Amino acid sequence: MTVRQSPGVLDIRGFDIVGFVRMILAEDIGEGGDRTSAAVIPADAMLSAVMDTRDSVTIAGLPIAAAFFRALDPDCTIEMLARDGNKAAAGTGLMRISGNARALLTAERSALNTVQHLTGIATLTRAYVNAIAGTGAILLDTRKTLPGLRLLEKYATRMGGATNHRMRLDDGVMIKDNHIAVAGGVEAAVRAAKAAGLRDIVVEVDSIDQIAPALAAGADRLLLDNMPPSLLRAALAVIGGRVPTEASGGVNLQTIRAIAETGVTYISVGRITQSAPAADIGLDFG
Repeated sequence: MTVRQSPGVLDIRGFDIVGFVRMILAEDIGEGGDRTSAAVIPADAMLSAVMDTRDSVTIAGLPIAAAFFRALDPDCTIEMLARDGNKAAAGTGLMRISGNARALLTAERSALNTVQHLTGIATLTRAYVNAIAGTGAILLDTRKTLPGLRLLEKYATRMGGATNHRMRLDDGVMIKDNHIAVAGGVEAAVRAAKAAGLRDIVVEVDSIDQIAPALAAGADRLLLDNMPPSLLRAALAVIGGRVPTEASGGVNLQTIRAIAETGVTYISVGRITQSAPAADIGLDFG
């Protein structure tokens, strides 16, 4: 259910980069093409540029940016000055590119939008990872992603040092509060999942009195929802290390360290994909 992958290369299982680039360019260019570049730039003009960061960042998305440029100018020359997963100080060059001026200018916005968004996620993720360093807790992302961009956004969290939680609803079993309410209680919900032959069952509990029935029914992991550190410690004492635990809800950069120090196994944070600001990355032509 959780997957760790090493940063540094574009490793996105199931991601159709060709289809993604085609779709995004079609959205930006439209049917009439880049009218401005066609009018202003000679067809045979060449251009060189450097993509650089104006922020201190953790990088994600450079290979996808390169794919945008290559899609419009297959003969362009691209030199990678950094790799996804690297940290880069403000002012650092990330990519040097030269090729047909019209093509590069037309691809510029799509390439930058992608790198800015994914690098923003990776950078915020790294801040959360740094905040819990040394505690032993593992940072998880969530399914709180923009529709259509989940594979990319979860790739970016990996570049920032997080571990992916489930990608899709068929990628794991998580019994949450609404499941419990409809099923008639924690124990009933877990037993139904077990009867269906499901394994690795994660159960959300928001009170200590739900822990015993969840464990008795066979829960494999407990998600301790919206519990402050004092209540988390009490819950962990009841669990006694019998199953891994996950803290979720009310987690931000100010609270995550105290949550991690309770001894939970995992901490899931929707903010790293939901609330990450775009990184300030530009393309300087010259």
